[in-house]
Amino acid sequence: MVTLIVFTAIVGMFLAVPGMVPWRALLNGTLGIGLAAASAAVLNHLIDRRSDAFMQRTRHRPLPQGQISTKQAFVFAVLLGSLAMLVLVMWVNPLAAVLTFASLIGYALIYTVFLKRASPQNIVIGGAAGAAPPVLGWCAVTGSVHAHALLLFLIIYAWTPPHFWALAIYRRDDYARVDIPMLPVTHGVAYTKLHILLYTILLVLVTGFPYLVGMSGLLYLVGAMGLSGVFLYFALRLYRNGNELDAMRTFKYSVVYLMALFSFLLLDHYLRW
Repeated sequence: MVTLIVFTAIVGMFLAVPGMVPWRALLNGTLGIGLAAASAAVLNHLIDRRSDAFMQRTRHRPLPQGQISTKQAFVFAVLLGSLAMLVLVMWVNPLAAVLTFASLIGYALIYTVFLKRASPQNIVIGGAAGAAPPVLGWCAVTGSVHAHALLLFLIIYAWTPPHFWALAIYRRDDYARVDIPMLPVTHGVAYTKLHILLYTILLVLVTGFPYLVGMSGLLYLVGAMGLSGVFLYFALRLYRNGNELDAMRTFKYSVVYLMALFSFLLLDHYLRW
């Protein structure tokens, strides 16, 4: 996921300017955001280390396996986060540093510590932190937050629930075993499938906005509609009679979908039809 975070942040940087991104902003912004994302990931592993030991997906992580100590993980996370803030404050801009720090805290602490175990809508409420990278990238280059950057945020925010709930269906027993109230655990698989479909429809609508507001052109629109059509097909198949394997296929496609969608945004930006 760190790779996906950094990629969408980089796309945000390129979309923020008409030409080439200044290399200092590109290099330092990518480094700072990447270090912050890595810090958040380490903190997530640290906080979830006990439940991770009982989940098939996470039991082989270094902390549950005893390969590193909690102290080592904490020091590493603080070091990564401190370096991220240093790079962003010294060589990017203060606003990018503040927003990146807020995203780190939002994911590693607010979501992981509180929301994840408080509500089956955890991924919806906490999705803002995961949707922030393109805004951070945009801000790293311009020092401001533009409406178009917020539109990129909205796309990832709408994408997050169907992406994560598909995985949650496949790993339902894992979450139930550690008493994490993911939607398929608390409300059942059928209910979750319906919400995956509804959020996918919302995502299809949202991905049309960059074209409608003049942010992107026809190249993006064609690519987005094709990608979204396939996503909708996966969601419909899962809703009608899909099993856990179909849920995993939907999850895997969702990752490809977001990377391809942002690739079309980038291509369209420089090859505008």
